[in-house]
Amino acid sequence: MVIKSLELKNFRNYDKLNIEFDEGTNILYGDNAQGKTNILEAIYLSGTTKSHRSSVDKEMIKFLNDESHVRVNILKHDISYRIDMHLKKSRPKGIAINGVPIRKAGDLFGILNLVFFSPEDLNIIKDGPAQRRRFLNMELCQLNKIYFNKLAAYNKILKERNTLLKEIPYNKNLIDTLDVWDEQLVDYGTYIIEERRKFIEKLNVIISKIHANLSGNKEHLEVIYEPDTDIEFYKNKIIKNRESDIFKKTTGAGPHKDDMIFKIGDVDIRKYGSQGQQRTSALSLKLAEIQLVKDVINDTPILLLDDVLSELDSNRQNYLLNSIHDIQTVISCTGLDEFVKNRFKINKIFKVVEGKVISEN
Repeated sequence: MVIKSLELKNFRNYDKLNIEFDEGTNILYGDNAQGKTNILEAIYLSGTTKSHRSSVDKEMIKFLNDESHVRVNILKHDISYRIDMHLKKSRPKGIAINGVPIRKAGDLFGILNLVFFSPEDLNIIKDGPAQRRRFLNMELCQLNKIYFNKLAAYNKILKERNTLLKEIPYNKNLIDTLDVWDEQLVDYGTYIIEERRKFIEKLNVIISKIHANLSGNKEHLEVIYEPDTDIEFYKNKIIKNRESDIFKKTTGAGPHKDDMIFKIGDVDIRKYGSQGQQRTSALSLKLAEIQLVKDVINDTPILLLDDVLSELDSNRQNYLLNSIHDIQTVISCTGLDEFVKNRFKINKIFKVVEGKVISEN
């Protein structure tokens, strides 16, 4: 899978942009706040319908404009795809695949498989559970359309149930309607728990080998799924928690409370690991993510590296760069020193200056 080109119109700080990528390594370099990350954001948006840094579409539209357009041309298994994103200030975004509008975001997932790696991802181990659930959901949604649909349904029902919990103190008759919501919540939630468990089992096989290599065989990393509740006790826990949920006006049990444990030996490194262990484990996680996507889709994903090399020491830089030689990569950075020092092959270099992109080779 490769991205052939990207076109932008009124996106962030770009008036117009048409950039053609190489199938290998593409470097976007320049000073901070010039627009390098905006290009990676547009690619990520085209694969997931979401920005990695904003939940509001209008923030991506260039100042003093009402609309923005993003187009990505992809070649996958010798088939060409054109993805168009039309962002509007006052209406939901429009999405089209090969000129045909789609109604559901889930129809887009699986066409453009991406792995995004930013400095913030290095904190996934020490950050809160929400970040780790987001990682699980984004990966599973890209790899499994059924998961995307079930997760969307679960979140909708969870929202409806929480609204109902807030209304019950003022209308006790509404308690009887909880049974209907609880049944659906458990049904969708059970599927989510099962798929997350399977995903982490596959991830574990890959990550343990990568981390052993990264640490010089000094450490064994294990990722453990920590569901809020086991499937066999899920329904009973929802019923048991009902009184508490009404009092707190929110649903206290389910996969929206899940987490992942990262252990080196017997140590939970989320709480007790050094910064070096946490960062190495985060890098292992990203590299394992690349391999897992390869295995599932029988193709290579696109790797987006957003100024992450400057956050890694030379050993981790070397390992990362040596691991990505066979997949299309788009890298943003402030300079080319790391690549020259590591004698890394660069296929295409672009200099980014104030929303203008200049090809240098």
